[in-house]
Formats: sequence, structure tokens, C-alpha cells
Amino acid sequence: MKEAADIGVIGLAVMGENLILNIESRGFTVACYNRTLSKVDDFINGRARGKNIIGAHDLKEFVGKLEKPRRILLMVKAGKPVDDIIEQIVPLIEKGDIIIDGGNSHYQDTTRRTRSLAEKGIFFIGTGISGGEEGALHGPAIMPGGHPNAWPAVKPIFQAVAARAPDGQPCCEWIGPDGAGHFVKMVHNGIEYGDMQLICEAYHIMSAGLGMKPEEMKKVFAAWNKGSLDSYLIKITADILGVRDPETGNPLVDMILDTAGQKGTGKWTSQAGLDLGVGIPQIAEAVFARCLSAVKEERVAASTKLAGPKARFKGNRPTFIKKLEQAVYASKICSYAQGFQLLRAASAEYGWNLKYGDIAMIWRAGCIIRARFLGKIKDAFAKKPELTNLLLDPYFRRVLTNAQKPWREVVNTAVSLGIPVPAIGTALSYYDSYRCARLPANLLQAQRDYFGAHTYERVDKPRGQFFHTNWTGHGGKTSASTYVV
Repeated sequence: MKEAADIGVIGLAVMGENLILNIESRGFTVACYNRTLSKVDDFINGRARGKNIIGAHDLKEFVGKLEKPRRILLMVKAGKPVDDIIEQIVPLIEKGDIIIDGGNSHYQDTTRRTRSLAEKGIFFIGTGISGGEEGALHGPAIMPGGHPNAWPAVKPIFQAVAARAPDGQPCCEWIGPDGAGHFVKMVHNGIEYGDMQLICEAYHIMSAGLGMKPEEMKKVFAAWNKGSLDSYLIKITADILGVRDPETGNPLVDMILDTAGQKGTGKWTSQAGLDLGVGIPQIAEAVFARCLSAVKEERVAASTKLAGPKARFKGNRPTFIKKLEQAVYASKICSYAQGFQLLRAASAEYGWNLKYGDIAMIWRAGCIIRARFLGKIKDAFAKKPELTNLLLDPYFRRVLTNAQKPWREVVNTAVSLGIPVPAIGTALSYYDSYRCARLPANLLQAQRDYFGAHTYERVDKPRGQFFHTNWTGHGGKTSASTYVV
């Protein structure tokens, strides 16, 4: 074993342990440290036994075991714990050393840390890592951003441990400066929220609307996974629907309470859409759907008091399932379109110069939203890097055109049956809004000018000229500041 490690990892929860084992399996020596020292000993004497992994019992010892420039990967809880450990490490390291945050930190925190540490001559990377426990062990998607001078020193390790796309390319590439890497990971998670909600709505329609049993739905999702919806989330959904509860013998999914949690990245994505003035309603609706699921007791009480339709599905079930597949795929396209719109806005706002085709490539394997159609997204940006919206790409435009009728029939059917479809329905509304040459915001602006003198633009005047009307005859000519999205 080498006396000095190629990289050090702080944090021995399951993600940290699995990443260490992954890095070591690629030929690197890894040092590890955890605040709870018993975890270090348990790891070294357990999963790490006989491997090129060095344990340390304090930070000074840990830093001393690293080759220079030192590469230190933090796998600790986002927020204050990251700042606390950085504060402890900085006095022990030197200029040119590299600190890497591999958790789900907020991108603005990463920007702050990158700039603050640069003043001390220390390089900081905030890297999104997706793929869960399995991905960490066998190959995740990695989205690094931060100080560009740090990238050459970590690139060989990151690209060695990353997942491989179908064409053999590592699912890891430099994203951009400051918080770019964590922003891209945040958007990945926002899209993940949308994907999961779409699948859940399809499940709800099949179970509550079509009266299908889990074993029947398992076959549907398994079939979908062989077509355009081929993806990790569709695959695991089929797997889940086939598992039975060992205690009752019932399908396990039926025994799980219908309340969902969240770690905050979906909320951050929605907030970023508001901050940057980008419409990402489908992602936001997926977050709100989880919020509604959390009020279980209220929903149970309301179910006995609030009336809904008593209609039953009377159509051809196999035919409808084919329409549902098209509706889910069309909605999925809209979700990714919104995510890439947000990336485009952030890139312009922060000067990140994001490469959208590269991002799609990173997401093709290892991560939670990995899917066959990400190759189509990569192709779209390869053909037209300045593409303003994925909906305008010829391939996706053709898919959406073909899905029009079944997509609307699915939404209509769900509404008639009283089954909520916030993500599928919002995706359709997003599509209709984006293709609408004239929205009713003209009336909205008139209302705002009426009650608040907020002004408006005119269709017969150049953009950027604002006008105010004295709607009541006694409001005067003074106007308020202009509101810009």
C-alpha cells in the first residue's frame, strides 16, 4: 500500500463508504476520516479490509496522509456541517490544495465557498453526484463545478470512477465555475421529481381508474421500459410492483403509506425558476404533490365530505394504456425542456457557458434520471447548440405532435374519473402555453395598471416603451415601477 493517498474522503455514511470503495477499485489509494471514530475502525476492519484504504483518527493525521496537492472530498450533510469542516481543514492545508464538496449543497453556498477559499489560495469544487448508493459504488454521474484550476487535478479520478454512457464516454465532465456543478445537480433532482410524479400518476390512473392490480401494472411498466420510456425509474417501478410483503403476502406497494418526503432540492429548483423568471410549472407541481401527500389525515377526512365524479372507465383498456404511454412520454419531454430552460437562464445570468449536450451526456448513465431519450437531447444540442427550447427540436416536435390526441384524451379521462394528474396536466398546459402566440397576460397587465399604475407595453409600439392609463379618470398620471419577469 502507498504511504500517501491519492485522495481523502471525510464522511463514512453509505455514500462516502461506497465512493471510497469505487475510487480504490480504480487503482487509487484513499484516506478516510469520520467524526465518529468508531466508524473509521469499523470500515477499515470491515468493507475496506485488505484494500488500499488508509484510516485516520483526527484531521491532522488525515491531512498528513495525502499526496500534494491534497484532494479532500467531503461527504457530509449540506449546510453548516460543510462550513464547519472547511473551517477545521483550512488551517491544516496549503495553497494549491483542493477541497471538494460531494453533497447536495445549494449552488449559492458553493459560489460563496469557491470565492472565499480562492482568496486563501485554496481551490474548491462543488460536485453533484447522482446514482444513489449503487451508483456511488459502481459508477455515478458526476457534475463538478467551482474553481477551474482544480479540475486537472481531480479529472483522472472523477472520470475513472464515473459511470459510462452507452458509447463508452465517462458520465463526468467539467460543468463550469462557481456553483455551476451543484446547480446542474439541483436541476437534475428537479427533473427527477417531475419524472417520479409522472410515473406515479400513470400508476394512479391504472390502479384507481382502470382497476389494475400491481402484477398487471408490472407488465405494463416492463413493456414501457423496452420502448421510448426506457429509463432507470421505469425499470425500478416494474421491479417494485412485483415485490410482495413478507408479512401479509400482499403487494408491498399496497402496504406503503401514501405520504412522500423530500430533501429540498426540488424546492430549490422551483425557487430558482422564480428567481430567474423561468416557467418550470411541472417541476413545481411535483413538489406540491409531495406537500399534498403529507397531509394524509386531512385528505382522509376530506374524502368523506367532498364530492367527486362517480364515473367509471368504460373504454378499451389496452388501447388506453398505449395512449397513457404516449402521454407520459410527451409530459417527460416537457419536464426536461423546462429543466434545460432553467439551465439556459442560469448560464446567461451567471456567465457559466454551460454545454447542454455535455450535461445530457453526463445524465445518460449512473444517475437517477438516466434514460434512453437523453441521447436525443444530446443530439438536439449537437445539431443546434443555441436551441432555445427542446420542444422546438424536430424530433421532439414530431413526438409531441403525434402525442397530441392521446395526451389530451388521458387528461380528459383522468379529470372525468376524478383522478389528480398535476404533472401530466401541467405538462400539457405548459405545451399549450408555449405554443400560444397570444396569452391573456394583456388583461393581467391592464388589471395591474388599473390598481397599481404598473404600466404596460403596446402591440403597436416598440418593445421597451411603457404606458399608463388613467382608467378611472381620477387616478392621475403618476405610474409605479415597471414589473419585469
